[in-house]
Amino acid sequence: MFNYPYLIELLAPKKSTDNQSEALLNRFAERYRRIIDVGCGVSIPDNPMGQPRLGALESFDLRGLSVDSDKVMMNLNTFHTKSELDGLLQKAAKANFKYILVVRGDGGPLLPKLDSKSIGGNQSVPTSIDLIRYINREYSGQFITGAAFNPYKPMPFELNRMKQKIEAGARYVVTQPIIGKDKSVEMLKDLNIAIVVEAWMSYNIDLLYRSVGKKKDEKADKYDPIENLKALHEFYPQCSVYLSMLSFKQDWKEILPRLSI
Repeated sequence: MFNYPYLIELLAPKKSTDNQSEALLNRFAERYRRIIDVGCGVSIPDNPMGQPRLGALESFDLRGLSVDSDKVMMNLNTFHTKSELDGLLQKAAKANFKYILVVRGDGGPLLPKLDSKSIGGNQSVPTSIDLIRYINREYSGQFITGAAFNPYKPMPFELNRMKQKIEAGARYVVTQPIIGKDKSVEMLKDLNIAIVVEAWMSYNIDLLYRSVGKKKDEKADKYDPIENLKALHEFYPQCSVYLSMLSFKQDWKEILPRLSI
């Protein structure tokens, strides 16, 4: 499904009224072009860590960037009003976005909350399953939706949740960052869905552990993101690889094996 070496995470600028906004938008545009120019795909998170940021659509519009529908993955979470959600989906369709990665989202006091019933949910809070189902029902054939998979959550709970996401219309899955071979990710292979494994490209492994609620273990003391990436290529040669926390100051051909082939 993703016929390029890597899917690289690119953060949109934080919403700001100061003089830095133009510089941040320019940096976003430069980094986007760099990713596309090396033949990779780009994934743009939706208000990560509950911090309001410009969306993918807004950032593209403000810098007149063209959308490569095969290489751009728009992330979408449940922390939007219903009218805002529909507006984003309508604009994404008009801009020819194809891939949408649907996540529950981090939330936070600065973000609105979506009414679960407004998208067909039956719980007090909307789930990513509700949102995947809503997109595929209301925008049938327009988008290819994907879902997140957290191998750090108890099994088979998370695996059963993944099955529900597939039933709702998810056609690919992006894991949380994994270290080496992960038995939970191995279970995904039985679900006949395209798998994208995520690689944590920062040496700050403590930050990853805190974000996924994992206790520190022996792997944290000797974590090397470059060696881990090589291991993921070895264990999951058929899988696309999502790169989070990748430095834009490095020469990627020196650290990303698939770019040197």
